[in-house]
Amino acid sequence: MLTQAPKGTKDVPMTESYKWQFVEERIRQMTKLAGLREVRTPMFEHTELFLRSVGDTTDVVQKEMYTFMDKGGRSITLKPEGTASVVRSFIESRLYSEVLPAKMYYLSMPNFRYEKPQNGRLREFHQFGVEVFGAPLATEDAELISLAWNITQSLGVTGLELHINSIGCPECRAKYYEALRDFFRPKLGGMCENCKDRFERNPMRLLDCKEEKCKEAAVGAPKMIDYLCEDCSSHFEVLKSALGAMNIDYTIDPQIVRGLDYYTKTVFEIIAKLPDGPLTVCGGGRYDNLIEEVGGPKMAGVGFGMGMERLLMVMERVGAEIPKPALLDVYIANYGDAARLAALKLCSELRALGVRADIDHAGRSMRAQFKYADKIDAGYVITIGEDEMAKNQITLRQMVSHEEKPFNLSDAEGIAGEILRNLK
Repeated sequence: MLTQAPKGTKDVPMTESYKWQFVEERIRQMTKLAGLREVRTPMFEHTELFLRSVGDTTDVVQKEMYTFMDKGGRSITLKPEGTASVVRSFIESRLYSEVLPAKMYYLSMPNFRYEKPQNGRLREFHQFGVEVFGAPLATEDAELISLAWNITQSLGVTGLELHINSIGCPECRAKYYEALRDFFRPKLGGMCENCKDRFERNPMRLLDCKEEKCKEAAVGAPKMIDYLCEDCSSHFEVLKSALGAMNIDYTIDPQIVRGLDYYTKTVFEIIAKLPDGPLTVCGGGRYDNLIEEVGGPKMAGVGFGMGMERLLMVMERVGAEIPKPALLDVYIANYGDAARLAALKLCSELRALGVRADIDHAGRSMRAQFKYADKIDAGYVITIGEDEMAKNQITLRQMVSHEEKPFNLSDAEGIAGEILRNLK
């Protein structure tokens, strides 16, 4: 057990971390272009935050949260999702009194849900997400959908589909709830216990149940878009027009309700069509009442979340290319105690000048050191031995072309300039 990660968790070994860094760098580039700033929140929060925001009728709260009592007798929960924590931080920092809208993102945020590990789903997972507060127009919904869509496509994911829906607001949802209860009431006896519990409190959750018998019972259920009030209907029409203006195709999917209670109006999912079936890579929507419900001012909100592990898995499935970077720009092979100290000094100077450099600390032979440099795809090799020490001169050798160029051992700036100029 000591050498096995806990069930539902997964290491990112040093041989794979470059893939995460590639995706994270691309996300940072594209969120910067959209004027977003990074937010970071704690790994755990007071349990009440998720009870009030996520909703006590959801699977997340009922089945999946990692909740415990701390030594002060407080109920603490490891974050099951990112939005509630960002909203809490926004309110506590009083950012609602700053320039609005507030546009932010979080990257590789650890989240925790106790559920059966399966295809692209872990108990500890990491999310990239975007939240925008203070922008009530549907054009903001479309812009965030476009951002998620463009990021995913830019990473080489093909076969994407955008599914959208509107789940209205509390005003129009009340009539819809009655229609749902009328539809499900004759079928309720054959449904799961969770659905029976949700029937009165939040009948929309019945549409999101994963039990096969409940999925069958939901076939032909009323659609929320048929019950939208004038404001919600207008908002949905603007969303569709904005997506059309950006040439983003979409499918209206009445089954999308999302698994969290705070959503209002727009909900969406970006789905990748894979050989073994569709997989959702991104989901989100609008939550215009959440900030007020958590204790802040009345203010619109909209956002999305994207699982990093799932995104990387989909990229691998579709054959998206992630270039593997060379580990070092230069490797300094050396032999002898005095030469090792000279190599250590030169290595330190080259790093200070922006060159990725390393030396041997294992006492290997020169032949073994050259083999190592070749295995790690070092761009250059420098050899320092007794002769080089005596002449105060080294040879900089390019590994691919085998071209060699002499330098004074003390000319770190000249060596660095040559390496960086040719590696651009």
